[in-house]
Amino acid sequence: MFGKHFLLEHGKKTRLDQIDPNDTGAVYDREQVENDIQRLQERLEALQNMLFAEKKQSVLFVIQGMDCSGKDGVVKHALGGLHPQGFKAVGFSTPTEEEAAHDFIWRAHKAVPAKGMIAAFIRSYYEDVLITRIHKWINEEEAKQRFKHINRFEKLLESSGVKIVKIFLHISKDFQLAKLKNRLTDPTKRWKFDKSDLVERESWNKYQSAYEDIFKQCSSASAPWHVVPANHRWYRDWAVLQIAVEALEKMNLAYPESDPELDLILEKL
Repeated sequence: MFGKHFLLEHGKKTRLDQIDPNDTGAVYDREQVENDIQRLQERLEALQNMLFAEKKQSVLFVIQGMDCSGKDGVVKHALGGLHPQGFKAVGFSTPTEEEAAHDFIWRAHKAVPAKGMIAAFIRSYYEDVLITRIHKWINEEEAKQRFKHINRFEKLLESSGVKIVKIFLHISKDFQLAKLKNRLTDPTKRWKFDKSDLVERESWNKYQSAYEDIFKQCSSASAPWHVVPANHRWYRDWAVLQIAVEALEKMNLAYPESDPELDLILEKL
């Protein structure tokens, strides 16, 4: 099971500085895994078809990572082959006035995929124990309470048939800087640059520590965290595809039993 390579051990302290964001295992370039990427994409599409037909379960991908880690890219390239009729990507940025008037999980809960559907959260309810904590908009006691709320929320989803797949895209600080510079020098990408990214970058170490705390506090046997080295985009996409396929294969998906009357209809044709 290749996906286990990225799986964090439940309840164990994780040190991100001990995980190499450049790691690609024994693989050196995309050409070596091109055929496997194609195989995984086809398998994921087949599994999605069963999920959609069965309509008993759903899948929620929670994609987190530092700015420039490739959250949008992994949805586009690794999950982009999913049929749009059964898939949606939801981005979470600064809460709207309506969202801010509710509890912090409200906006995420209403975007949870229905049975038979797949959703990818680009950022998520975890932002409410990240940026809020870093900037001290909530105190440590509130943060602990939010961890508990998140764990209960995920348990609720699991009991309702939602498979939660949590993925952290791990990049280096130097890699992020190179990407930010590229956004400024490339006219087609300059629109993506936000001055606030530089402000958040100053808190790099604090964010790393906050993520490590999330991995420890908000992980379970059924909804663990995966840390994917993401300095190499092709490896990131290959790894996420592996994780996605393995997650859906564990769901024991199956097509619904056909109506016996259909056989009679076939005989008459």
